[in-house]
Amino acid sequence: MPQDPNDEPASVLLERIKTEKERLIKEGKIKRSKKSGSSDTLHYENVPFEVPSSWVWCRLEDITVLIEDCPHTTAKDEGKGYPLVRTPNIGEGQLLLDGVHRVSKEVYDKRNVRAVPQVDDIIYAREAPAGNVAVIRENEQVCLGQRTVLIRPMNTLIDSVWLTYAMLTPYSRNHLISKATGSTVTHVNMASIRPFDLPLPPLSEQHRIVAEIKRWFALIDQIEQGKADLQTIIKQTKSKILDLAIHGKLVPQDPNDEPAIELLKRINPDFTPCDNEHSRKLPQNWCICRLKDLCSFLSRGKSPKYSENDKTYPVFAQKCNFKDGGISLEQARFLDPSTICKWSETYKLRTGDILVNSTGTGTVGRTRLFHESYLGQYPFVVPDSHVSVIRVIDDIIPQYLYAYISSSFIQRYLQDNLAGSTNQKELYIGVLENLVIFVPPFIEQQRIVQKIEELFTSIDEIQKALEV
Repeated sequence: MPQDPNDEPASVLLERIKTEKERLIKEGKIKRSKKSGSSDTLHYENVPFEVPSSWVWCRLEDITVLIEDCPHTTAKDEGKGYPLVRTPNIGEGQLLLDGVHRVSKEVYDKRNVRAVPQVDDIIYAREAPAGNVAVIRENEQVCLGQRTVLIRPMNTLIDSVWLTYAMLTPYSRNHLISKATGSTVTHVNMASIRPFDLPLPPLSEQHRIVAEIKRWFALIDQIEQGKADLQTIIKQTKSKILDLAIHGKLVPQDPNDEPAIELLKRINPDFTPCDNEHSRKLPQNWCICRLKDLCSFLSRGKSPKYSENDKTYPVFAQKCNFKDGGISLEQARFLDPSTICKWSETYKLRTGDILVNSTGTGTVGRTRLFHESYLGQYPFVVPDSHVSVIRVIDDIIPQYLYAYISSSFIQRYLQDNLAGSTNQKELYIGVLENLVIFVPPFIEQQRIVQKIEELFTSIDEIQKALEV
């Protein structure tokens, strides 16, 4: 941002800080820096980079009244009391106090014997990992945990928020971390922090820099929130598309299509359609049945014997069903080759199989459509006992049934019919077998699947644009 020629130069500001520090030292309110011995302004010849003429290079200890290391002891989390700021609680500019460890008044006082953290003080993380800096704000009465440093800028003459941002710049981070020592866990020594060189702008410009950074950060937050809101809208839109699809409202019906009842009677001449409250709301050529009426194979997988060395035959487990979509065998474990004979061909997954996680809080009900391209170089993959396999007959398009089970309408039904405790939910195969399915004519299934793919492709292109 442009400089203002009317600003008091930073060199004059630095002299004012020096004078004020000497006054405070004489009054016994602060101690003279142990390292520098004096507050004399340094004259730099080989500066790290050029700065505006109104700026000046200085040391961190030149513009602070206190740089204090934390107690080198570990305080126990007592669950209530005063926040104990450890390195995970030091964010980029602000403290992260959600879930913070807390200590009693007695421990708080002991840890603050050398200095009590105040509003506008800065806390620096010097280890695990080093580099984050946060300013203490109103109503944040904290004490220091291990691996932290308390920095107190010269009151009224240094903008503490500006100094926080200055210490978060790539220059500051890299400069300090480059001096870190330690073989197992590196840490920044106090001897590197106190004389740390940084460029000082005039006080008025410090304030303007802070205001400009906050303006840009607010704009970025708006953009990020807008992206998050749009991601939510995208998710809701996909859910709505699936909901319309399974209720016969996504594509128009064709009276010339063979009714679904004829399709189901070809599968089973004795088939009798289900009659419930949904029947009257569906298109005329649709029919209602149970999932078991449509399947050539519907079963949980089996408990495998794993091999620790052989990596030939992967086992499909819950973790192969990714939360954000897709399937991967990268995290799969592998069958003991000597047990292959116990797995019939029926259990080997094939293109069009619908896989449903059937146990696990947070993952149960997650549904994916398998394709043999996921195998890569593996000869086959079999499911473990925590995954259910739905394999439909030829007259049902698996992509339609996958869309049906993936819809929020069916996912809610599955969640409402889980068994087990809160910590270990389970989807019994009987719930899947008796799941009510709205079946459209075969030709309409094709139209529905085509329309879903068309709409989802357009939505995914929007989503990719957001991630750029």
